[in-house]
Amino acid sequence: MKSLLFAIHYMELGGAEMSLLGLLESLDYSEYEVDLFVYSHRGELMEFIPKEVNLLPEVLEYKQIERPIKDVLKDGCLRIALARLKGKRRFAGYIKSKKGNGGEAIYSYVARNLVKVLPDINPNKEYDIAVSYLMPHDYVLRKVKAKQKVAWIHTDYSKVHVDADLELPVWSGYDKIVSISPDVTRCFLSVFPSLSDKIIERPNVVPVKYVTTKSNELPLSEVIKEMPVSPGRINLLSVGRFCEAKNYDNIPDICSKLRNKGLDVYWYLIGFGDMEAVIREKIAETGMGDYVNILGKKSNPYPYMKACDFYVQPSRYEGSPMTVLEAIALGKQVIMTDFPTAKSVVSQSPLCHVIPMDNSGCAEGLSDLLNHGSSN
Repeated sequence: MKSLLFAIHYMELGGAEMSLLGLLESLDYSEYEVDLFVYSHRGELMEFIPKEVNLLPEVLEYKQIERPIKDVLKDGCLRIALARLKGKRRFAGYIKSKKGNGGEAIYSYVARNLVKVLPDINPNKEYDIAVSYLMPHDYVLRKVKAKQKVAWIHTDYSKVHVDADLELPVWSGYDKIVSISPDVTRCFLSVFPSLSDKIIERPNVVPVKYVTTKSNELPLSEVIKEMPVSPGRINLLSVGRFCEAKNYDNIPDICSKLRNKGLDVYWYLIGFGDMEAVIREKIAETGMGDYVNILGKKSNPYPYMKACDFYVQPSRYEGSPMTVLEAIALGKQVIMTDFPTAKSVVSQSPLCHVIPMDNSGCAEGLSDLLNHGSSN
């Protein structure tokens, strides 16, 4: 029996976390002994980790990786706080040298310093395979004993800014790199062409049993209290973190354009994140307060996904969007903007449709689909 370790930051409702849950559900536990190391034991998905998986104890230092610095200091983890601050200073120097936005590069700069002060992960055990499921991948590379190490790519590297010189040695240290789609592979290799021999492709696994079971937990009568149904009304739904990638800040303008075309559209957003204030400002600016509705963080978004008329993914960029695959599993029509990896998702299901990303083109494409159903 092979011993496996999976490592991930937390088990919040997110695409990478859901795909890990799906992967864990699909494993044959007569062949694998599986440990799961979650840096911070938080998130709605913690309780759904398969019983066959051995959840390793939370380690205080790893819990501090993404906490506010003041909380890190309250827990007495001074070395962690200093390492994070040092990483941020080095990232600031990198930004200054590049004279622009460094984007996701900050995670690598912080991790490069944190890994020096973090303890080893389950130090008394050597695994056959250790998997770092979400970047930065420094921790599993440096802090786990394993015969083979595997890192996962969930990101569209054509749309994120990274310090390739800093990341390349980390990726190079892994025996295999798992990509979730051909488009993700292509974009990744455009940044790291020397790593082509390490790539293997494995599509995200939707935890279908989990999604379908959860979609039936809340009766429709409860859902329509927040997402009302009436003749001619069209309920759109988007689920995800409120961040730059998801493009939710443009939803109020798109919704306004749709309503100006005579469509009785209501757009619901389930999620949370740093950009919520920006989204609310855009809702107010466009006068869409009655039509773009933030439902907030839902531990179970699937009854809402099941009840909506169309599921919409208006992202600026994605790897392989798990919420789209979940909506397909529930039999919903899905509309996506033309982010670079969208076409690889469309090829998987006739329920998917791609429309332009710019606000006018997005509204036009949505209008055509909403007026004519899936025939387009």
